[in-house]
Amino acid sequence: MTELETQQPPVELPLLAAPRAEVFLVETPEELEEAVATLRSGTGPFAVDAERASGFKYSQRAYLVQVYRAGSPIYLIDPAAIAPTASTEPFAELAEVMATDAWILHAASQDIPCLRELGLVAPALFDTELGSRIAGLDRVGLGAVTEALLGLRLAKEHSAVDWSTRPLANDWLNYAALDVDVLFDLWAAVEATLIERKKLEWAKQEFAATLNAQPKAAKVDKWRGMTGLHDVKDAKKLAIARELWLAREALAVKLDVSPGRLIPDSSIVNVVKETPKTKPQLAGNRSFVGRASRSYLDTWWKAIEDGVNSRDLPALKLAATGIPNHRIWPTRFPEADRRLKIIRPLIAELAEKNGLPVENVLTPDYLRSICFEPPKYEIAAVTEALRVLGAREWQIELTVQPIVDGLLASLEVEETSTDLA
Repeated sequence: MTELETQQPPVELPLLAAPRAEVFLVETPEELEEAVATLRSGTGPFAVDAERASGFKYSQRAYLVQVYRAGSPIYLIDPAAIAPTASTEPFAELAEVMATDAWILHAASQDIPCLRELGLVAPALFDTELGSRIAGLDRVGLGAVTEALLGLRLAKEHSAVDWSTRPLANDWLNYAALDVDVLFDLWAAVEATLIERKKLEWAKQEFAATLNAQPKAAKVDKWRGMTGLHDVKDAKKLAIARELWLAREALAVKLDVSPGRLIPDSSIVNVVKETPKTKPQLAGNRSFVGRASRSYLDTWWKAIEDGVNSRDLPALKLAATGIPNHRIWPTRFPEADRRLKIIRPLIAELAEKNGLPVENVLTPDYLRSICFEPPKYEIAAVTEALRVLGAREWQIELTVQPIVDGLLASLEVEETSTDLA
C-alpha cells in the first residue's frame, strides 16, 4: 500500500455555530443602563468588537458594539438606535465601566477609532490578532486562529455586510456574538503561546503602541489617488477631476454613502478624458455610470464647469516630499540603494529566525529611512534614530546590531568601489 493510499482525510473540527453565553440586543437607553449595571458587577477584562458599514457608508461609525465580560451576558449594543446623532453622552456610563479593566480585541487597530467616537477608550489592550502575528502563526484571521489554537470552527462570517441595515438579521447577530464569545479563550491561548516562545514582552509593547497610535495625517490632494488618473497629463483635465472628486466627496458626506457607490473612480476618469461640452453630452456618456450618475447630474455638470473655468490649475505632479520611492534608488541614489540591499536580507534573516513577519521585525519605512539618511554608523546613533522613527524597544534591541553591521559593510563596499575606480 502506497503512502498516498494510507493518508487519512483531514479531521473536520467541531463547529461553534452559536454563542455559548446568553446574548442580549441593546437598542434603547433603558436597556443600555441595565447592561452597564450587569457589566459593572462582572469581573476581569472586557471582550470587545465593533461592526462598521465599510464600503457602504461614508462614515466609519460603529453600527454594532459587542461587549462581554465574565459574569455577564454578551451584549450587542446598537449605537445608532440609542444615539442616532452619534453623540458620546449616552455612552458615558458604559465608557466609565469599560475603563476599569483591559480590553481584548482581535485586530484592535480597526475598531479603536470607531469606539473612541462613542467615547469608549481602553485603559489597556490585548490584541489576539497582533499577538498571534508576533507568536508566529501563519494565518491570523479570527477564524484561522480559533481553529489553530482552540480546535473550533466558527460559523460563516458576515464581516462584509452592510451593518447599517435594520433590522439586523439573526444570523448576523449570531456572527457578531461569536466574535467576542471566543476572545477569552483566545486570550489565554495566545498569551500561553507568547510565553512559551518568549515573546510576551514584545507583544505587550506592540499592544501599547496600537493603543497610543495617533491618527495618520490626511493626505495632500487626496483626489490624485483616484484609480486611473495617472494617465491624465493635462492640467485643465486634472482640475476637472479635482472638482468632480470634491463634489462626490461632499455628496458622500451629505448622504453618508461610500463615495465609490455614488460614481466610481472610473466614471470620473472617463469623463475627464472625454470632457463633454454640454450637460446632454454628459448624460449620454455610457462610460459615466454609478447609482448617482444621473440623479445628481446637475451636481456633476457644475463640477465640470468649475474645473473648466478654474484658474487654480493643479500641478501635473506634486512636489516630492520625504524619502523618494526606493524603486528609483538604484539609478538616482545608489549609495542608499546599496545600504538597503545589504541590510534588508539581514532583517529578513532575523524575521525567519524569530518566526515573525518581516514587517513586524521592523517597519519597512523605518528601514528605508535609516538607509536613505543614515545616522552615525554606531549602536547609540542608530538606536536613537530608530526610537525617533517610532520603533519599539524590542525591535531596536533585535535589529540595531545587524543594521550597524550592514551600514559598515556598505561603507566597505563603497570604499572598495572607489579604490577600483
